[in-house]
Amino acid sequence: MPNINNFTLIGAGIMSATLGVLIKELIPDAQINIYERLDKVGAESSDAWNNAGTGHSAFCELNYTPERENGAIDISKALRISANFEVSKQLWAYLLEKGSIQTESPFINDIDHMSFLWGDQNIAFLKKRHEALTQYDMFKNMKYAEDHKEITEWIPLIMTGRDPKQKVAATRMPIGTDVNFGAITRGMIKYLETCDGVNLHLGHEVEDLRMQDNGNWQIDVTDLQSSEEKTVTTQFVFVGAGGGSLLLLEKSDIPEERGYGGFPVSGQFLRCNNPDVIVKHEAKVYGKAETGSPPMSVPHLDTRMLDGERSLLFGPYAGFSTKFLKNGTYMDLPLSIEAHNIWPMLAAGIHNLSLTKYLIQQVYQSPEERFATLQKYYPEAKFEDWELITAGQRVQIIKKDKEEGGVLKFGTEIVTNQKKTMAVLLGASPGASTSVSIMLDVLSECFPEEMKSKSWGDILKQMIPSFGKSLIEDGKLCLQTRNRTTEILKLQSSRQTPT
Repeated sequence: MPNINNFTLIGAGIMSATLGVLIKELIPDAQINIYERLDKVGAESSDAWNNAGTGHSAFCELNYTPERENGAIDISKALRISANFEVSKQLWAYLLEKGSIQTESPFINDIDHMSFLWGDQNIAFLKKRHEALTQYDMFKNMKYAEDHKEITEWIPLIMTGRDPKQKVAATRMPIGTDVNFGAITRGMIKYLETCDGVNLHLGHEVEDLRMQDNGNWQIDVTDLQSSEEKTVTTQFVFVGAGGGSLLLLEKSDIPEERGYGGFPVSGQFLRCNNPDVIVKHEAKVYGKAETGSPPMSVPHLDTRMLDGERSLLFGPYAGFSTKFLKNGTYMDLPLSIEAHNIWPMLAAGIHNLSLTKYLIQQVYQSPEERFATLQKYYPEAKFEDWELITAGQRVQIIKKDKEEGGVLKFGTEIVTNQKKTMAVLLGASPGASTSVSIMLDVLSECFPEEMKSKSWGDILKQMIPSFGKSLIEDGKLCLQTRNRTTEILKLQSSRQTPT
């Protein structure tokens, strides 16, 4: 592969910001152009109101630890996600310590991550989950309780007014976080704009892109303010446009795009408007998703710190729209359907009828029905204290499958062309939280020799001290790096001691 130093990043969200920072550190003379169709950085999936901001670390998200048929808890995904979030914190700590990023208020805050369940079967599941996870140092401080009094001390808002005879259980991780991904995205791109060779183009929409014989790309771009059209040439293109990535992947006409489709799911939340209630809850409390619901629909009562202001949200409630982006068009889904993905999309729909039923039920929910779900987590909630808001739009991946025709995939997936001059990121949660690991995967797939080199390795170890090592297998290293990032990011002062 020829030496590449000219990059185009499509979408000014957390993914492009992260990749841009990594590229500029690894290739100081790189020329980077970032194109964003909106007039603001990080205003779609990365925006604080469009993203749960949990800092997905698998401390409280029960869908990352499914129960196997034999009753055992599969914690492999939880371990991987937790380790990946630690990697993200290392890069953010590096940039903050270096003075490369500055925000008006902290972009990351410490907040308890908790899981809360009721009923014998769910309690047995949570207990087994706790026992499985706490075998690893990264989860060793997780507390477990079934006692009403102890849980009330943790989350009084959830326990007050609850039937004292109801069997409940909770886990608590005091080292959880709340992240404003919009703020960190804007901080990173603001830093990139100070670097030589980096240009940000807001209000510019990529209309088409085609690969030339030498592997370079020609990209047709429209300035949405002046309507001026231009064609730019680049050696490498990364598409990190959230739900819009699928449509751009299809326009690329690379063979690897065949068989991919997308299923859009929108999210809504109830937002508390009573300051007296907001101050009584300080935790992210996750329950268990309804049968047939997508992972992004796990109910949670969620303390948020947004630009220095404290908020309280409950949800999400799933909705359906044919838009692939919150600021997209209703033609997004129809325009994404092509001959190569019709059958995978139909097959995935047939295999996920329970999801379709769930979405229909959610769309037709009355305000009273939505409020009844909130009351399961907050028994003394008052209807007038809550208002419905619309959050972000996500596109779940549909992928061709030899056995089933098509499958609905959750999480994120990287699609690259044969020449490794293009990388497209598809999918959703827990994307933002694990953005650094995902972008390292992009570099490993597209620049394999460079990623194995000593020169790149030395730079990456400065940015991410655990680079090349397993935070899952090396518990001591995990806690050492966690203690370091906790101090730099000014999170809670308590330190963890390796076992």
